[in-house]
Amino acid sequence: MARRIVTAMTSDPRSRVIHGVGVFSGRPATLTIAVGTRGLTWHASGDHEGVLASIGYVSPDTGWTGLPAGVPVRNTTIASGGRTVATIEHVMGALAGSGVWNAAITLEGVESPILDGSAKDFVTLAASLPRSSTSPLTLASPVEVRNGNASIIATPLAAGESLEYTYELDYGPGAPISPQRATWRGEALDFANNIAPARTFSLLKEVQQARALGLFAHMKPADLLVIGDDGQPIDNSWRMEAEPARHKLLDLIGDLALLGRPLRARVVATRAGHALTHEFCRAVLRSLPSASGSALA
Repeated sequence: MARRIVTAMTSDPRSRVIHGVGVFSGRPATLTIAVGTRGLTWHASGDHEGVLASIGYVSPDTGWTGLPAGVPVRNTTIASGGRTVATIEHVMGALAGSGVWNAAITLEGVESPILDGSAKDFVTLAASLPRSSTSPLTLASPVEVRNGNASIIATPLAAGESLEYTYELDYGPGAPISPQRATWRGEALDFANNIAPARTFSLLKEVQQARALGLFAHMKPADLLVIGDDGQPIDNSWRMEAEPARHKLLDLIGDLALLGRPLRARVVATRAGHALTHEFCRAVLRSLPSASGSALA
């Protein structure tokens, strides 16, 4: 395989800048993270208003990929006022996992840089920002969403209990990746060490289908994890135990950050993807008193 193309991508915590390319679009991207005052807000250079990273601005549009309409893309995209910002979930996860809830993220390009498919470099930048004293969202009753055999279930916590997010990965009998789970209980150090380094992955069959649609032409298995039929990475190796479940947990944390505040609940996601997590966030807001929900939507 060719040398990893992300070797030219750099992160400098002093300047808080990351350069790279988008995983779906293949386009260059430069990302800067600075202290913010309006939640987690995404900007273009010179754009002071920006787009608030909110579930209310999540967009299903995939036109930014350059592919025909209707091609499924597994990511989180927000859009407002003609500005589209794609594949934000790893950056959002890094900020929320680090306890940063006020940040100005400037992205030159339409899609966040994928780097090695993890959030570890984004965590390095987030660590230089002050943690935010943001009051969490609390549930009065359980919230549940389902789609086939996928589900996300959240239950309220008792006084003194800390949030707990769990992802249960299960591709079914005979799948290349065995069932596995990963849990995070809100600690920034645990996130940085055990969740942020986990990389995005695809099964070989999924990659072959995506390439047929024109996706990932600029990527090779040495760049991002592609799992063969034997359950092992092709031209790559695992970074940690249960890496796929840990990465799915990273995505979950990033998408839950679209609520604008930490969700203090016990959340169990089973076989869930971005679309179901977006639906879950909307269900959480609907469960809150109208004043609380409308402020975040």
